[in-house]
Amino acid sequence: MKFIKYLLIVTLLASLYSCEELEDIFGKDSTGLSEKEVVQGLKTALQVGADTSVAVTSAEDGYYKDEVIKILLPEEAQVIKQYAEDLGLSAEVDKFIESMNRAAENAASEASPIFSDAITSLSISDGWDILNGKNPASSNTESEFDSSAATQYLVSTTYTSLDSAFQPKIEKSLDKDLVGSSSTNEIWEDITTTYNAVAYLYGGDEINTDLDEYVTEKALDGLFHKVGKEEIKIRRDPLQWIDTQVGDILKKVFDSQ
Repeated sequence: MKFIKYLLIVTLLASLYSCEELEDIFGKDSTGLSEKEVVQGLKTALQVGADTSVAVTSAEDGYYKDEVIKILLPEEAQVIKQYAEDLGLSAEVDKFIESMNRAAENAASEASPIFSDAITSLSISDGWDILNGKNPASSNTESEFDSSAATQYLVSTTYTSLDSAFQPKIEKSLDKDLVGSSSTNEIWEDITTTYNAVAYLYGGDEINTDLDEYVTEKALDGLFHKVGKEEIKIRRDPLQWIDTQVGDILKKVFDSQ
């Protein structure tokens, strides 16, 4: 409770005083925390979570062997999947799905510099908001405490840049030959174009023929899911990092809450 009161007081005065003036007024409380340490701890937590998530998703099978973020065919394409399996083409379907996930894994490393730029530019006031479970980039100021506020901040500030960085690499991966001289993209376009023509005639749901767009969206969903899980882990158990180089600052900031 004492730490929460401290946060409220500093937040209230943050608009009136500079960081240095606030430290002169408050110094450090009994937990040993200064304003600079709190924000540095938050940035460290964000960087740890982002780095870990990128490392996991960019590794081989980072998407493909993770049942939570594995990229599957679009829901509306399940009828095509079922038809292919009925024809004994299950292995081809599996290879197609693997190709989508390999494309996502290949693109995931592009997130590192984009995340780092967003974290480095985090302001003190934004840092306080995030520590208190608020996304400073959101217009919803009435939201309750969100244990993934830092992740939501990254979604708000980096999604467009990540989409632009991911899609070209995913497209390049999906343009590689998958079966014979046909690429994943070519196979998808042939199948969906034919299917959509029939669906249009009979009033069925059409399928998005842009596979790059679909895989990019799912790749980013999976990446941010991992970042969110890492953030929650750090908030709940900062002691898990105690033996690492960043252990002291994470423990000092998040364990104080």
